[in-house]
Amino acid sequence: MTNETLIQNTIVFVKDALKNAEGGHDWFHTQRVYNNAKLIAKTENVDDLVVELAALLHDIADPKFHNGDETIGPRKASTFLLKQNVDSEIIEHVSQIIENMSFKNSFDLNTSFNSKEMEVVQDADRLDAIGAIGIARCFNYGGFKNRALYNPDILPNLNMTKAEYKASKAPTINHFYEKLLLLKDQMHTKTAKRIAQERHNYMNGFLKQFFAEWEGHK
Repeated sequence: MTNETLIQNTIVFVKDALKNAEGGHDWFHTQRVYNNAKLIAKTENVDDLVVELAALLHDIADPKFHNGDETIGPRKASTFLLKQNVDSEIIEHVSQIIENMSFKNSFDLNTSFNSKEMEVVQDADRLDAIGAIGIARCFNYGGFKNRALYNPDILPNLNMTKAEYKASKAPTINHFYEKLLLLKDQMHTKTAKRIAQERHNYMNGFLKQFFAEWEGHK
C-alpha cells in the first residue's frame, strides 16, 4: 500500500468516526489540524507520514467525550493502523503522540514521551484552539456543555491540577485565561509561533470588546 492510499483510507475512517461529533471536535477540526501540520512540517525535519497520520487520528476518541478515558483514542488508532498493515514502529509513534499531545498533559510533569513529530502535531492542534476559529470552538463547546458565557463571581483558576482541569465546569470566558491565552508561549516551531502571535492578538482584541460590551461601555 502506498502512503497516499494509506492517508486516503485514514481520512475515510476518521470522517466516518466523527460524523456525529461535537462541532469543535469534528472532521473539519481534524482537517484543519491536518492542514496546519503539513504546513508546519515543511520547515521541520520530521517523518511526514507519522505527522499526517497522527494529525488525522489525534481526536479519533477525545477523552472528554468518553468519560475522561485517555486510552480509547490511542487504542482505536492503533487497531485501525494495524489493519492497514502499517509498520509497528510507526503505529507506536502515532499512538504515543495521540496519548501525550493534549494540553491537559502539560499539567503532568512526569510525561516522558516527546518527538519532533509530536511537536508539529501539537502545534497544529493548538493553533486551531486560538484565533477566530479558537473563539468559535470555545463557545461551541461551552454551549454543548450548557456553560455560562461569563460569570464575574467565578474567577479563572490559574493553578489547576490535571484532575481539576478535566473536571472544570467554569464559564466559557475563563477558558481563555486557563488555556487559550497560554498556548502562544507553548508553541515549539517557528511557523506555529508566528501564526500563534497573530491569533493571540486577535483573542485579546475580542476579550477587550467582550468586557466593554458586558459592562455596557459599547
